[in-house]
Amino acid sequence: MTQLASRDNHRFEAAGRSYLYLVPSAAIFDLDGPSLAVMDALDGSPCDHAALVDQLSDRFEVSAIRAAVEELVGAQAIGRVNPVSQEKSLDQQIIPLMEVPLSTLVVNVTNQCNLSCEYCYEYGEDKLVDTASGTKPKFMNVETARESVDFMLKASGSSDVARLTFFGGETLLNFPVLQDAIPYAREQAATLGKRVEFSLTTNATLLRPEIIEFLAENDIGVTVSIDGPKDMQDRFRVFHDGRGSYDVVLPKIKALLARHRSRPIGARVTLTSEVLDVVKIYRHLTSEVGFWEVGFAPVTTSPGLTHALGESGFDQMLAQFRELANDFLAAALDNRHHGFTNVRDTLEEIHKGASKAYPCGAGIGLLGVATDGDVALCHRFAGSDTHKMGTVRDGIDHETRRDFLEKHHIDHKTDCHSCWARPLCAGGCYHEAQVRYGATTAANLHYCDWIRSWTDTCLKVYGEIAERNPAYFRQFDGGPDKN
Repeated sequence: MTQLASRDNHRFEAAGRSYLYLVPSAAIFDLDGPSLAVMDALDGSPCDHAALVDQLSDRFEVSAIRAAVEELVGAQAIGRVNPVSQEKSLDQQIIPLMEVPLSTLVVNVTNQCNLSCEYCYEYGEDKLVDTASGTKPKFMNVETARESVDFMLKASGSSDVARLTFFGGETLLNFPVLQDAIPYAREQAATLGKRVEFSLTTNATLLRPEIIEFLAENDIGVTVSIDGPKDMQDRFRVFHDGRGSYDVVLPKIKALLARHRSRPIGARVTLTSEVLDVVKIYRHLTSEVGFWEVGFAPVTTSPGLTHALGESGFDQMLAQFRELANDFLAAALDNRHHGFTNVRDTLEEIHKGASKAYPCGAGIGLLGVATDGDVALCHRFAGSDTHKMGTVRDGIDHETRRDFLEKHHIDHKTDCHSCWARPLCAGGCYHEAQVRYGATTAANLHYCDWIRSWTDTCLKVYGEIAERNPAYFRQFDGGPDKN
């Protein structure tokens, strides 16, 4: 007798319809009447096939029930109950990653900053590298920057495009190195038949007309770290003497937005227990300042700090994220742009069926470079000897890299195995895990409920758009972007 049971999935509703998010495949399954009835019947306990058909035959044709069962089995939403585990060993599940082409290199051109933001992972309690009295140079020199370019182009393999991101500290403190590295990268890439895309992150305090002109002329993507209106910006984003930075950066940002129009200029906001009015921040930065898009990142790593988000903070953030997600939905249905990147990025992953073995590209297609040329997992670990993977001069230590990837595969994070959101989360940020739990291998359990709630919200938004304006998703397929 064939016993059937529900497989790993998450049910949600959107546009008046019922859907399943199928965890193993990260696919979305539209439940019609018979399929929904089958899932309801199997919710909680297995049932043999004959009894299932008999149970539902007063509501649906037997042929429709059997067709629904067959379709659900094919989609792996349900399956036979087998007392013998069908799980593969980790050695079978983990695909060996050999030479993965490098897609993005984040170069920390300085570990110094002219602001003193208390929550910053580089300078607060969360720091892994001693930037004050440590042995790493405070500024990258031109030679190391050029070596970083050469390393990037070689490690990019057969890819036609390589992405070079400049980071800090405050990136523009070392602007002369950018002035040299960018034309050098273009020249070297051209000899190889490649193209380089450039971007940087800045606090905007050092923007001057000549720097803005350089950024615009060289088509450099810019992300500005800013926390919102004056009262919010000046709470944490202050100079070393305690002065707020809002009045300094606002005219500079306005000048940047007026001149640099070849690439969208985005804002990155750090959310704390004291700066948490997400809707107000978003509307100020887009409608009043003029940013094309805004992304939000909460401080969660240091639970002992008063500004770190706790459970109540996550609840507040989620409520406001949902308000902006509803605004995003309305815009998407009307083919209008909306700059809330937290929902857009998640929708793109859902649409593409992302099922992550790792939480991000760190150590795979993305690497970070410290000021001395040491190569690390990502920019947050740049300068940490413990997380070093090689140098731009000698290349990557592939054994170290392989060991890291094997140890950090989602299948080793047993806390994640029962979570339906794991295809999009995969345990969360390595840096946060290191700071919070003392190990990059740990799952970030402190924000699991938040991740599940936010993913559910995005699934519902996705379902609404899929039902009412499916053409919106062409932008993720390489088609025309109507926004």
